[in-house]
Amino acid sequence: MTAPRLWAVVGATGTGKSDLALDLAEALRRRGNPAEIVNADAMQVYRGMDIGTAKLPLAERRGIPHHLLDVCDVSTDAAVAWYQPLARAAVTDIQARGGDAILVGGSGLYVSSVLYEFRFPPRDPEIRRRLEEQLAAEGTAPLLDRLRELDPVTAARVDPRNGRRVVRALEVVEQGSATHGAALPETPTLWQSASRVIGLQVDRSELVERLDARVQRMWDAGLLAEVEGLRGAGLENGGTASRAIGYAQALGQLDGRLTQDEAIAETRALTRRYARRQVSWFKRYPEIEWQEPPVDPERLLAD
Repeated sequence: MTAPRLWAVVGATGTGKSDLALDLAEALRRRGNPAEIVNADAMQVYRGMDIGTAKLPLAERRGIPHHLLDVCDVSTDAAVAWYQPLARAAVTDIQARGGDAILVGGSGLYVSSVLYEFRFPPRDPEIRRRLEEQLAAEGTAPLLDRLRELDPVTAARVDPRNGRRVVRALEVVEQGSATHGAALPETPTLWQSASRVIGLQVDRSELVERLDARVQRMWDAGLLAEVEGLRGAGLENGGTASRAIGYAQALGQLDGRLTQDEAIAETRALTRRYARRQVSWFKRYPEIEWQEPPVDPERLLAD
């Protein structure tokens, strides 16, 4: 009997990762393998963030156990260094009970932290506070210029539009440590050597149509009401959840800063941009097996 395996189902938002993960889990279970799913979507860890994250309702999970969904309040700031040990513990527990673990999600850093040997540099709250104050006062540009001086390699790899990533890189550099570059290491080593990584890819024009329709469905399904309710749970006190794509725009609409048409248009544009970044991230995985949906899980198991 083969040892339990770690699978990863990755790809851009809107490519059908959740459906494939469920299909794969069911196919494994038909073979006597009690497979379970581990979430690797950074926003689905938050309780109550359902519509805007396309979180599968309990009734649609086909009886397959899911881990690391709804484990954080929206007022807290979940981070990959917090997520990694919890996700790996979930994987180890599933495998100890004889099942394959299926990691599913599109948050590249979260996926990488489980799949690969991924260590996190130190933190310093005082340095972080100073840099965040500078970011709020002056924007990303001067911080990025400083990062280019101190660590040009990381500066070239970090997303220049992501002020939080620039701040984190500088926080590490100022402590005299090597950064992880807010990116996948150049030569990643798998945490579990038998892992299989399945990447879902959809033609760009088709994906754009899917994403635009998905954003409209979010509003039609009641995203504004969800966000209004989450305000009472402290959404605006959290620096991560409140900036999630769709949620930030819904807050803007509720506050009167955006019309509904503007909120939807901005969410669509940001979602398309995010999907491009996801594809670029996952293309660097040496082990990835690209598939076009729909994917027959039995074929994957026969390979």
